[in-house]
Amino acid sequence: MSIGNSPEDDRPSDDVRATTPPAVEQAPMPSDDRPSIGTVLRQAREDAGMTVDEVSTSTRVRIPIVQAIEDDDFSRCGGDVYARGHIRTLARAVGVDPEPLLAQYADEHGGRPAPTPAAPLFEAERIRSEPRRPNWTAAMVAAIVAVIGFVGFTAFGGSDDGSKQQAAEGATPASGKPKPTQTPKTTKPTDPKPDPTDSAIAAAPRDKVTVKINAADGRSWISAKDHNGRIMFDGLLEEGESKTFQDNQKVDLVLGDAGAIQLYVNGKQVENEFEPGQVERLTYTKGDPEVG
Repeated sequence: MSIGNSPEDDRPSDDVRATTPPAVEQAPMPSDDRPSIGTVLRQAREDAGMTVDEVSTSTRVRIPIVQAIEDDDFSRCGGDVYARGHIRTLARAVGVDPEPLLAQYADEHGGRPAPTPAAPLFEAERIRSEPRRPNWTAAMVAAIVAVIGFVGFTAFGGSDDGSKQQAAEGATPASGKPKPTQTPKTTKPTDPKPDPTDSAIAAAPRDKVTVKINAADGRSWISAKDHNGRIMFDGLLEEGESKTFQDNQKVDLVLGDAGAIQLYVNGKQVENEFEPGQVERLTYTKGDPEVG
């Protein structure tokens, strides 16, 4: 006879074993073995036999930004919107489909980009002066004054001409020749003044940089700075509107939708095939824009 509990007493009963849940094994977290965005772009550039300078020249993306993106450093792009635009531009330049890289960027940086804040747009709208409404009262007063002046001129001018005609018929002057009548002088119509924006492009001075931006195919947000970094314009350009900027050394541009923009630099149209929605950072100096 045993004083202590038997080993069978220490075993859990069938009821306890039935109610105890089995241990759940946690599945290992899937690892993302995809190469980084910068690695894909660098490898594609090297496979295409291109240097960083050549990629920068063909895409107009500055060399430090190209190098930073290939090192997976997107802090120099100026935000998610510009980073996506640079990734798309560089991928197409080296022959890579940009969509998988953009999807990977969205996974790694918190989804799709947030919409553009509306504050700069509204500020630009407030800065723009409202068109003047026609002053109908002043127009009516001017018309009445013109009618009164015409009636008075006709009345007094007609009586004066009649008296002169009677004097000429009643008495002949000593010379025997009638006085020649003076014909009123005709005023030449003034030529219409050219549009100041077109004049600035047609007569672009060689010692300055003249840039004209025309929103021909849609609205676009634009930013323009002079060589000192001062902002000359920062806002929305509606479809059909145009802006002209001029500086002694250079003009830096940021185009939010480059596909909707036509550029004229130093009197010459810049033929760039920008796609709708494409963000572009451009810098122009004096001389031929194609050469500079």
